[in-house]
Amino acid sequence: MKILIAVLILGFSLPGISIRQDTKNKYGLPTLHVIRQQTLSPSYSCRPVEEFQQGYQNTALFLSDYSKRRNSPDLLFNGACRSDENRFDVSTAGDDMALIADLGAEVSIEDVTAHLAFSLQNIASLAAYSKFTRSAVVMLDHTYAVLINKSEIRGLFIFTVVGYEKNAQVDIKYVVKSYQIINQVEESKGFDWEKKNFY
Repeated sequence: MKILIAVLILGFSLPGISIRQDTKNKYGLPTLHVIRQQTLSPSYSCRPVEEFQQGYQNTALFLSDYSKRRNSPDLLFNGACRSDENRFDVSTAGDDMALIADLGAEVSIEDVTAHLAFSLQNIASLAAYSKFTRSAVVMLDHTYAVLINKSEIRGLFIFTVVGYEKNAQVDIKYVVKSYQIINQVEESKGFDWEKKNFY
């Protein structure tokens, strides 16, 4: 009888494991806490007209197969050809409200936890909190935190610029700290970037 119960328990638990694994494979989710490298090249806005028709190509970082299928990059290397600086864009389309914070130079990506991404000095002070904005200037040896906030994706990843050639390419090391595909059951309708408020 004990053997039968053990077999039944294993039989019921194994499908649950395979379902989770299948879901991970279906969306191509990133592995957390593993440092990877990527080159983004060239700057998205500094490309010939014919390349724009081919999408983002190598100018963008997609953390999952799901974001790639949606054509919704998690990080974009951008900047006009004649501008003085390049930038990282994290809100690229639609209702995307992702934000990025420059954590500064000489910050080791190996040491940045999810907690420290919001307060690198680990001090409860407004002055010490990370400052998140819609884009950030590309700076060699700087480390950045990105808070992903899309309609179906939530997450947090950290990256460091390890190589940079203006307009041509940026080399980064990155690590994903949190990544979720959200199946929305219901949402408030009517989002609009420009709509004002009323009583």
